[in-house]
Amino acid sequence: MSIAENLAQIRKRIAEICARLGRSTDSVRLVAVSKTKSVSDVMEAYTEGQRDFGENYIQEAISKIEATAHLPIHWHMIGHLQTNKAKYAAKMFDMIQTIDSIKLAQELDKRAKAAGRIIPVMIEVNVGDEASKSGCAPDQVHSLSIEILRLDSLDLKGLMAMPPYLSPEEERPFFSLMAKLREKVIAFGIPESNIKELSMGLSHDFEVAIEEGATMVRIGTAIFGAR
Repeated sequence: MSIAENLAQIRKRIAEICARLGRSTDSVRLVAVSKTKSVSDVMEAYTEGQRDFGENYIQEAISKIEATAHLPIHWHMIGHLQTNKAKYAAKMFDMIQTIDSIKLAQELDKRAKAAGRIIPVMIEVNVGDEASKSGCAPDQVHSLSIEILRLDSLDLKGLMAMPPYLSPEEERPFFSLMAKLREKVIAFGIPESNIKELSMGLSHDFEVAIEEGATMVRIGTAIFGAR
């Protein structure tokens, strides 16, 4: 199927799961993951009304962001961000979902301040304790949240995670853990408005993620096809 047809199918499935849960369709934000895909692919999705796009690598994202700079597209950094690339990310992205240390947060804050920007960010959580993945440990989320809230040029919005790649039902406990972690952080005094978003769920598991409280899903293959 075409990108347009795929997008329509994904939106339909999101709407159906939200209706079943008694949630507004608007409560789930769809981020189209365009890594390895062309500007023309991005434009095809844009023509169908898609406005949020996710990229994993600074170097690859530059050409796409520059080519679409005249359009109201929101670019999300969803890949691991090295501290030495923060100066580029601070100028390019509308949201950075992968803050995993105070060192990175402080560097990004400095770069955002120099660029005259306030950047929405999310804390990436290594919910499966996987050595191969980035993200802070669940028990570090509260302290990292406090540190980010002290920074003037970052605007904390929530939590992001990519659990171990299993079947959707096997992943459910990890999604549930993220929702519980969010509530725990709020109970510890972090304002709900700063931890509102839960970015979790990919092409194969987004419905289960929504059932467990996702407010943002990051879908690539099911929209753009295999990489």
